[in-house]
Amino acid sequence: MNTGVKITAFAAALAATFGTAYGVGKGVGPVGEPAKAEHGGHAAAAPKEEGGGHGGHEGHAEAANAPAAGGLQVSENGYTLALDTPAPAVGRSTLKFSIKDATGRKVTAFTTEHGKELHFIVASRDLNVFRHLHPVKAADGTWSVDADLPAAGAYKAFADFKPAAAGAKGVTLGADLSVPGAYAPKPLPPVAPVADVDGYQVRLGGTLDPGKAGELRLTVTKAGKPVTDLQPYLGAYGHLVALREGDLAYLHVHPNEGGPGPDVSFTATAPSTGTYRLFLDFQHEGKVRTAAFTVRAGATGAVGATGETGATTGAGHDAGGHAHG
Repeated sequence: MNTGVKITAFAAALAATFGTAYGVGKGVGPVGEPAKAEHGGHAAAAPKEEGGGHGGHEGHAEAANAPAAGGLQVSENGYTLALDTPAPAVGRSTLKFSIKDATGRKVTAFTTEHGKELHFIVASRDLNVFRHLHPVKAADGTWSVDADLPAAGAYKAFADFKPAAAGAKGVTLGADLSVPGAYAPKPLPPVAPVADVDGYQVRLGGTLDPGKAGELRLTVTKAGKPVTDLQPYLGAYGHLVALREGDLAYLHVHPNEGGPGPDVSFTATAPSTGTYRLFLDFQHEGKVRTAAFTVRAGATGAVGATGETGATTGAGHDAGGHAHG
C-alpha cells in the first residue's frame, strides 16, 4: 500500500485495541496459523488440525506450557507504565515516563538486572524500527532518554524491570507511542539465514518452539573470520529481544554461559506459533550493534534470519542519548 496514512495520537491508541495473537503449534518453519483474537493478554489455543487427528491435544499441552507473553498490558501486578510523551515528533526527541504503583505514586527503587535498573525498548508496530534505550532516572522517579524515531507511525514502548519492593517479581509493561505525520507501514523483512550489520555477518541457528524451551545460537563473523573477542554487554556477550508480529508480545530471552564469541547462545520459549522479530545487541571494539531477524515459529524447520543492516533499516541502539549502529 503506497498511500500514506495520517497518524495521530488517537489513531495509535486505537491500534493497541486490535492487537493479535497466534494459535499454539510447534517448531520453526513456514508461517503458522492465521492470527486469532487475544483476550486479556493470553494467547488463544490452537485450532484442531484438519482430519480430526490428535494434533489438538498436543496443541493444548503446549498452550499450558507456554510462558505468559509480556508487554501486552500497560498495567500489571500493581504497576503501570505512564508515558509523559506519548506523541513525540519525528526524528530525535526526549521521551519521559515513570513506573507507578497501585497508589499512583512513582516508583523510585528498582533491582539491577543485566546491568540496569530498567530496560526500555521502543519498536515500530511494523517491526522495522527498534531502539534499545538506556534512560536516566530522576530522584522523583521520572525516567528520560533521547530517542531517534525516523518515521511517523505507531510505535510501542516496553519497560522491563523488577521493583525493589520485598517479594516483587519482574514485570514487562507496554504502552503505545504515536509519531504524527504521513505514515505508510513497511512489510516485514523476509526470512533469511544471515544478517549483515556494519561489516559484520551474524548467522542464526537453533530452534524457537512454542511452549518449549529451545536454544538460539548466533554466530558473529567479520570479513569471513570468526569474532572471538566480543565484549560483555549488559552482563553477557549479547542481549536478545524477541517481539511477536501483530500484538508485539515481548519474550523474555535468557543468555547462556559462554563467550567471548563467535557464538552467542540464548534459551527462549515462544508463547505461541506465529512470526517473530529477534533483535541481537552485541558489542565489539567498543561499539554496540544490532542484528535483526525474522523467525516463524509453528512448524518443523530451521530458524531463519533477515539479511539486513541495522543502521539503515532502523534496528538500532541508543545509550544515554547516543546512537549505536
